[in-house]
Parts: sequence; C-alpha cells; structure tokens
Amino acid sequence: MGSVRRKSIAARWFFNCFGVVAVIMLVIVVGVYIVARTYYYNAVSRYLQSEAGIVAGVLARLYDESAVGYADNVREAVELFDKKNSMELMAINRYGRIALSSSGFSPDGEAEMPDYAEAMESRNGVGEYVGRLSRSSVSEKYMAVTVTIDAENADFTAIRVMTSLELVDRQIMRLVLFTTAAGFVVLFIVLLLGLFFVKSILQPIRVMADSSKKLAKGDFSERIPVDTDDEIGDLCRAFNYMANGLADSEAIKNDFISSVSHELRTPLTAIKGWSETIMEVQDRETLTKGMKVIAQETERLSSMVEELLDFSRIQNDRLMLQKANTDVLAELADAILVYTERAAKNNIKINYHEPDGVAMIFGDKNRLRQVFLNIIDNAVKYIGKDGVVDIEARLDDRQVEIRISDNGCGISAEDLPKVKNRFYKANNTVRGSGIGLAVADDLVNRHGGSLDIESVKGEGTTVTITLPIIQKKAESDG
Repeated sequence: MGSVRRKSIAARWFFNCFGVVAVIMLVIVVGVYIVARTYYYNAVSRYLQSEAGIVAGVLARLYDESAVGYADNVREAVELFDKKNSMELMAINRYGRIALSSSGFSPDGEAEMPDYAEAMESRNGVGEYVGRLSRSSVSEKYMAVTVTIDAENADFTAIRVMTSLELVDRQIMRLVLFTTAAGFVVLFIVLLLGLFFVKSILQPIRVMADSSKKLAKGDFSERIPVDTDDEIGDLCRAFNYMANGLADSEAIKNDFISSVSHELRTPLTAIKGWSETIMEVQDRETLTKGMKVIAQETERLSSMVEELLDFSRIQNDRLMLQKANTDVLAELADAILVYTERAAKNNIKINYHEPDGVAMIFGDKNRLRQVFLNIIDNAVKYIGKDGVVDIEARLDDRQVEIRISDNGCGISAEDLPKVKNRFYKANNTVRGSGIGLAVADDLVNRHGGSLDIESVKGEGTTVTITLPIIQKKAESDG
C-alpha cells in the first residue's frame, strides 16, 4: 500500500514540493537563529566594551594625574559602579587575578579568563569570551569583555565586565519560535493549497480513468464535465472529443456492418435463387437470363470485396502503386465509356467536356481509373432517373482539374464533412459499403493531388479531382 501511495501524484507532490518547502522553512529558521544570535551578541559585546572602556579610561587618567591613592580610586570605581544590577565589574591586578568585583562576592582569583588573555595579547587591548558560569547547582551562560588599563606599572592592569546572556538567549528563542510558528502556518497554508490543487487534478483524472474503463467495455455515452479553462479542461475536452469520435466510429461501424451485410445478402440471394432456378428449369431463355444475373451479381460482389481489400491495404499501409507515365485523360475517358451505356438505361445523360491536349502524370493508371469509376458510379447511383452528369477537365502548366457534377439529391451540410470518412454513408437507402470515397481520396492523395466535394442538399454534388502533371502536349494538327 505504501509503495502505491509513493507512486501517486499526491505522494510525489508531498515528498517533492511540500518537502522542499519544509526544508526551505527549516533553513530560514536556522538562518534567523544565526542572524539574531550574531546581532544580539554583537550588540551586547559593543555595550560591554563601551562600559569597560569608559571605566578603564577614567582609571588610566586618574593614574596619570596621581599614582598615590590609585588603588583606592579603583576600589571606589568598582564598588560604586552604577550598572551593577545588570552586569558585574571586575578589576584585574598585575598578576592576572580578579582583585575586586562589584557583585559583592569574594573574587575567584583562579577563575579562567580567556578574554583577559586575549586582551593582553591583542593590539587594541580588548578581549571577549562567551561561556558558562556554574554557581551552586545553577549553570548560567554569560559574556565577559576585558579592556586593558593604559597605565604602566599600575597595580591594576585591566577592567573586566561580565553579564548574563540568559535574557538575550530568551529573546533569540522567542524570535526563533515566532519564525518557526510562522513557518508552520506557511507550511499549513501550502499543504491546504497543495491538497486543493492536487485534488483539482486528481478528481478529473479519476473520473477520466473510470470513464475510460466504461469506454473500453463499449459504453460510449460517458462524458466528462469541463469545469476549468486550463490544461485539465483541455484534457477533459480532448477526452470528450475522443469519446464522441469513438461513438461516431461505433455507429458508423454498426451501420457499415448492417449495410455490407445487406449488400452481400442481396447478390448472394440472387445468385442462390437463380442457381436453383437454372438447375430446375431447362429453358434456354431462363438459363441465359439467370446466368446474366449471376454474372452481374458476381461482379458486384467482386467489386465490393476488392473495395474492402483496398481499404484494408490502405489501413495497414500495404497498398502498392505501379506508377508510370500515364495519360490521365485517357483513363477518365475509359471510365466514362464504362458508365455511358449503364446510365443511358436509366435515362441519365453523361456530358464530357474534353480539353485539347494530353495530361501526363506519374501514377498508377488502374488506380486512377478506379477513382474515376467510383466517383461516376456515385453520381449515377444518387442522381436517379432522367438526371445529368457533367464531367469537365481543365489543363494548365502545372495540374489537371477534373470536375464531376450531378443534379441529384445532394448531401446535407451536416453530412458533407464526413462523407470521406471510412464506413460513412450519407444516404443508407442507396447500395454501397461507404468506403469508396475514403479509398478514392487516399488514392488521389498518394498521387500528390486532392479530392474536394461541394454539395447542396436537393440540388446536386460536384467532386473536383486535382492532379499534378509532368508535361502538357498540344495535339498536333496532323
């Protein structure tokens, strides 16, 4: 369980972000302690040096004025020291021992005084020491400052001032505790904001994970509410877009399966029915008619299977083109010729406006003919009887543009952007697998061209195929 939590976003945030903030706050607290201690101790040291310096200066001047009675002057200065309530003044004799003290206690002549040794060795005659003083069972931290007396051959050589640091340390600890408390408040605020922030990320992610499981089980109705306009909101919108796409794909797939099943059942039923009729009836006319129907339906099945195979090859990127220099207008003319007779049976007229010249492209002529056959077949299927199909080809120095227009039922504005999608059929009442345009569009793109569709519902459809040419030759007069 612990390892799972460490791998979660909340755990990573806690150990990374919150941990870094905690370390920073710890560094700040330690820094405040060091700065405060340095500041307060320096202030105490300067104050003690000032007091000791004043007394040492007065005694040095008195010694210079008269050496007689100098010891009495020192005793009087120590005993009458006006700040004896906050600090202790001591007079140190020529032997380095404390001879007099303002505290009233008997001076400890053997007391260790590193500050005195420092003062005697330093050029400015000042020494400082911070230590602990043990009296009875009480241990007290103190600071001592020694200043030498500028008086040669005098009985007293230095003045030492000592004060307790307990109040100073208490003040430093108050400041440190205040900083620590402020740090905990900051950490608490960071924790609350961080948990809120992490929750705002984790909640939609958890919802997304649950919705993904439902999608995986085939429930495409799940959507995620978009509550923010940030990256999480973008992610939710992307998920909903994906869910919509999957739902559309599922609907298209189901329609495709239904449509293909119907398309396969119709010719198979016809083939089976006529096969049984031929076996039972020995009439020549019936045999000829039945074989003709079987041949037509077999061709229809073969065309459908080939279309599906082409789509499968395109999906798996295994479609190979046999490219060579090809006259695209010749392939267009062949495709028109195939459908002219079929269209005439339904009183559909095909008008072809052929340009002068030859449009040579580097491509696969069979695949190009397949594209033209597919587009013309769609026009004939959706136009109904007594319709007109206009085909026009235009040439310039760079490309050939082929426009195939009909005055059929047209395509609605809602369906138009989807008609080139795989398995999509704008009109389910007309036979077809719904992948012909997807295959045609891919084949045109593989030849470096484009396939564009314009349509108005109830007025007709225009398909424009544009292909790059490698040369343009004008037909000779002879």
